Amino acid sequence: MERQKVSYRIEYAYVCHIGKVRNNNEDNFWCCGESLPAQNQGMDHIRSGSISQSELPLLAVFDGMGGESCGEMASFLASDACGEYYGQKKRQFSKDPEGFLKEICMEMNRAVCDYSEENKIRSMGTTAAMLMFSPEGAYGCNLGDSRIYQSGKEMLKRVSQDHVLGGSLFGKSPLVQYVGIPEDHMMLEPSMTKLDAVPGMRYLICSDGLTDMLSDGEIADILTREISVQETVELLLDRALKKGGRDNTTVVLCEVREAEKNWLNRLKDKICRRNSKE
Repeated sequence: MERQKVSYRIEYAYVCHIGKVRNNNEDNFWCCGESLPAQNQGMDHIRSGSISQSELPLLAVFDGMGGESCGEMASFLASDACGEYYGQKKRQFSKDPEGFLKEICMEMNRAVCDYSEENKIRSMGTTAAMLMFSPEGAYGCNLGDSRIYQSGKEMLKRVSQDHVLGGSLFGKSPLVQYVGIPEDHMMLEPSMTKLDAVPGMRYLICSDGLTDMLSDGEIADILTREISVQETVELLLDRALKKGGRDNTTVVLCEVREAEKNWLNRLKDKICRRNSKE
């Protein structure tokens, strides 16, 4: 049975902040064509925009890891490869969403692995959490522990999977999936999920600079407030910084909104029904 196609738009806001402790920024993102260069100190303000689902918008967060400058290079290379593949192939997404996202992951992985091999770097990589919309709905995809949350009225649900090795008494648990895994070491297995694109639904994509500072309950309290996506991102970042800001923090938030023409048509119908009763 063919999925029902719905016309809607996406309102989004995003920020990538260096935090209060780190001297460099290893996070990056891809948000409707925007990203950061390899060497950066994060963003000094929150950016926002709006885009139709017919444009097949893609939003993603990357959290790099590795010594020296390897983390920021890994997240940049992943973002760059993501954007390049998306720009060339995005119209193929509707035909095979999971295949499309898996191929993006493979392209990002090749880019990071090739750079690592060429520069004789033993260990570098990045997480990836991506969300892409189409007329049929949305798909989430992730590698590592950068997360995707779905938020509705008085509801918060994590829809990504943390790819970590058990628990750890000391420091962070190691990742078992990430961008930068050599093909002869381990198979790349991104987690994917089909998601609804219902007006009013919000999706948050973020690095662990946010989730290490705020609990799911604190995130839910902010996401379910009736404030704009830009104000919500500002509040999430402000709360993370006030609680220590120990890591780079990237927050991408989007909200599904009914297409303007649909809203106007419903308003006209409502007026017509009221006039007919009178």
